[in-house]
Amino acid sequence: MSAETLAEWLTCPVCREPLAAVSGSILGCTTGHRYDVNKRGYVSLLGPRSRVVGDTASMLDARAQVLDRGTYAPIVDALSRILNTAPGASRIVDTGTGTGYYLRSLLATRPGVRGLAMDLSPAAVSRAVRGSGAVDGLVADTWRPLPIRDGIADLVLNVFAPRNLPEFHRILAPGGLLAVVVPRPEHLQELREGGRMLDVPADKAATLIESADSLFGLAAETAVVFDIAYDTAVADSLVTMGPSAHHVTGPAPSQPAAKSTVTAAVDVLAFRSR
Repeated sequence: MSAETLAEWLTCPVCREPLAAVSGSILGCTTGHRYDVNKRGYVSLLGPRSRVVGDTASMLDARAQVLDRGTYAPIVDALSRILNTAPGASRIVDTGTGTGYYLRSLLATRPGVRGLAMDLSPAAVSRAVRGSGAVDGLVADTWRPLPIRDGIADLVLNVFAPRNLPEFHRILAPGGLLAVVVPRPEHLQELREGGRMLDVPADKAATLIESADSLFGLAAETAVVFDIAYDTAVADSLVTMGPSAHHVTGPAPSQPAAKSTVTAAVDVLAFRSR
């Protein structure tokens, strides 16, 4: 990552002009707005009045403990199949990147492809860019206009994260792909029975397909269901790593009766920009 490669993705959040590297550690636009590149290799374009309410350090630690052991590798495989349908893709924007696990996994076998790891949490983006020269980092709010150039991405990645469909459409190249992962109702159902996790709406994927229809056509829909070997440490991390950590409290999960596994179940959706 360099200031030059980072600037290639970005626009000024104030005036929407393209950003350029003013020096090795400063990005700027032609109207004079300046932004410091963090020494860890990312830039924050949140603005001075933004309230950061992103993933906490404990959530990121829990996520790393689960993901780095390959627990969700079947999801990576499904995302990789989507990317394989766009062999000329050279730029991926990962919105709500978290630890950057999914983005780095896709880039690992694709030399020459670059990624932009975006998240509301500076701690998350710092982890996502760590040790990868192919990943640039951006701290930004998905719910606001994204400080990202029009048509810059061949693939927008959105895994268990908030979605801004009009903005995703804008930053995608014509005919570009949006890959979204959403939980199915049975996802981690054994851990939900104790009340420590939020329920998943039964029609989550269908609602997304309907809301995206004016901007995106559904290219593929795959249900990915697999078992996770149960142990107390993994179960606790699965609870702590997601949005339930913000909303649900309670005792540590006990082992589900007569079960040695926990069900992982997601829908992996591929949309093509209209």
